[in-house]
Amino acid sequence: LKTTQKTKKTQQHMDPVFLTCSHSFCKMCLKHWWAQKKQQQCPVCKKISKQRDLPCNLVLKNLAEAYLKKKDPSASAGSEVLCSLHHEKLKLFCLDHQEPACVICRDSRAHINHKFRPIDEATQDHKEELQKALKPLQDKLKVLQKVKGNFDIREQHIKIQAQQTEKQIKEQFKKFRMFLDEEEKTRLAVLKKEEQQKSQKMKEKIAALSREMAGLSATIRAAEEELKAENISFLKNYKGTMKRVQQYPLMDAPQVVSEALINVAKHLSNLGYNIWNKMKGLRAHHGQYHTQL
Repeated sequence: LKTTQKTKKTQQHMDPVFLTCSHSFCKMCLKHWWAQKKQQQCPVCKKISKQRDLPCNLVLKNLAEAYLKKKDPSASAGSEVLCSLHHEKLKLFCLDHQEPACVICRDSRAHINHKFRPIDEATQDHKEELQKALKPLQDKLKVLQKVKGNFDIREQHIKIQAQQTEKQIKEQFKKFRMFLDEEEKTRLAVLKKEEQQKSQKMKEKIAALSREMAGLSATIRAAEEELKAENISFLKNYKGTMKRVQQYPLMDAPQVVSEALINVAKHLSNLGYNIWNKMKGLRAHHGQYHTQL
């Protein structure tokens, strides 16, 4: 595509694509090369490419745009994108080729019997399609945010449970301090280990959920940025953007299971009875405590 201004004209590498061999080229130049060679061959390494839809090299595209703005800050404000073949304004959108076109393109052999729409109308239609495709992702993000909130609450509940259980255990052991100091330490260590293990598992779930939310948010933000882009830029990136949105995996949100919480019954059930049994064993080995008991 060519960019014109009142006082100068420049030609920019605004539509870079890359092949499976990782080499990048101007999309239009690459198509001309393939037309001459009559096969989809990389101009550098000669490797044959079987790709039909060439992915855009966003890094190279952004670098080219950044260089253009740095070289001529006024270029983006006073410039307009023209047809690379006929240097006419791109006022139409070819529904068959899914690309912008000028009025000369419409009447050319390359577009015989093709259907066209005005740029503004095509942009609106495609934006509506992208917004519709975004809806499930946005709904999924809301669900994940709600689940994460529940996970956060459960993590705090685990800590509270651990604190309350610790208090009850200590109250029981106060009655038998002479005999059960080691028993108390052992039980608290078991409780602490369970708390750490289950808290760690919950933190891992939260971290995994946060990563999924971050990826989902990034996909949504990228698509929403495209919705704000200029018509031509939006339509050029539309296919890749729609593909990323539609191919994003919408897995079911994870569920909270009861096993994730502290097993309070394991620590408190029949506590006095179990302690008494251990105390009887202590009495057998330490007869001097028998009278006191």
